[in-house]
Amino acid sequence: MQLARVIGTIVATTKDPGLAGRTLLVLQPLSPDREMVGAPLVAVDSVGAGSGEEVFFVRGREAAFPFLPAAVPTDASVIGICDQWTHDPGVPRPAGRRPRSRRRSTRAAAKDRS
Repeated sequence: MQLARVIGTIVATTKDPGLAGRTLLVLQPLSPDREMVGAPLVAVDSVGAGSGEEVFFVRGREAAFPFLPAAVPTDASVIGICDQWTHDPGVPRPAGRRPRSRRRSTRAAAKDRS
């Protein structure tokens, strides 16, 4: 889950039938310190969030889960509205994802040796 602020809505007259009747929101991702991070994105609203509200959202396959059994073609969904949140600056944040190993496969290494 990630934090964001709703900065707008999208009106689309032509869209996938699975999105019919769904609200599309423009989100600005936020850090725990409420600073903007990354580029804005579009998400399908499952909770009735409005402009200016702080929300949490999910990405990936799980984004369609709030709409089951309906088939909603989305990779980002708002799943909650934040009443408040706190962040303890004394707790270190994770540095992010570790890069994938750059070690080559043994097959590629053997091919180079021959």
